Amino acid sequence: IDLFKIFYLWYQILWKKKLINLCKLLLYSFLFIIIFSQKLISDEIYKKGKEIFLENGNCATCHALVDAGATGNIGPNLNEIKPDMMRVIMAVTNGIGVMPSYQGILSEEEIEAVAKYVSESSLK
Repeated sequence: IDLFKIFYLWYQILWKKKLINLCKLLLYSFLFIIIFSQKLISDEIYKKGKEIFLENGNCATCHALVDAGATGNIGPNLNEIKPDMMRVIMAVTNGIGVMPSYQGILSEEEIEAVAKYVSESSLK
């Protein structure tokens, strides 16, 4: 048995394990960063949506929504109808019933933010 060959094989095994562990570490770090950053971005959009609901969009005047402390009774109670995001986008963009269209008043980004906020907070 050649001692050099044994040492070399042992070194290759350790090197492969270290390389595999390094790859695992990089993968887990990458996944953590992606998941964490998505949560932060999502939280910022949610906060912006709440701000629009209470201020620029003037939604709280007509709609009830517990999370916003809104008790309006002209439009539907959003906690009762629990609209999904697309339903809110359509209503805010095009208007519905006595609700006017907010297209041109709110940007697309603002409409999407308020839709995210309403659809998620109405489920609470």
